Amino acid sequence: MKNKKHLTIIDTPFTVDYSNGNISSKSVINPIKKIKDLQNIFEDKQAFKNIDGDKIIYEVQAILPVEEGREGGLFYGKTIIHPGKVGNEYFMTKGHFHKKIDRAEFYWGIEGEGMLLLMDKNRNTWAEKMYPGSLHYINGYIAHRTVNTGTTKLSFGACWPSDAGHNYQEIMDNGFSARLKEVDGKPQLISTQL
Repeated sequence: MKNKKHLTIIDTPFTVDYSNGNISSKSVINPIKKIKDLQNIFEDKQAFKNIDGDKIIYEVQAILPVEEGREGGLFYGKTIIHPGKVGNEYFMTKGHFHKKIDRAEFYWGIEGEGMLLLMDKNRNTWAEKMYPGSLHYINGYIAHRTVNTGTTKLSFGACWPSDAGHNYQEIMDNGFSARLKEVDGKPQLISTQL
């Protein structure tokens, strides 16, 4: 009789509650961005100064099962953007290109409503509506930022390559070529180009 191989069954190291996107894992990381962490993101500098610097704007949960920068891996996360505005500009994430600029990413809406701002390397900017069940493919070479245009929290999931990295500096230095502002009670994409 041949030797039988014994297979090992292990517990799944990560779990996701698909009703709200919450991630459970011993290795989940939870960065939090407060208004004081978002210098030079919002246009209205006086309105920015008037907000308590410790006000939480967005929170992230992420699982990084391999070291950052390793080829062939995937990262998984969820972001929550709280509702609110700085002047007439909605709360948003910092926005970024990927360091390895050709790397793509998926976002999907979980709760709330908002917009995904996208900008190509020629600085053309457009927006896609985000809502529960929306799925967004973000091609390589595209900067991306999420904006909460609703009155409740906006949460969305993300999956990206472990070697993509984040280039926040490009957006810090040059911004997007359009801003999403509330005009007559509705979100409107307004060009910043002269």
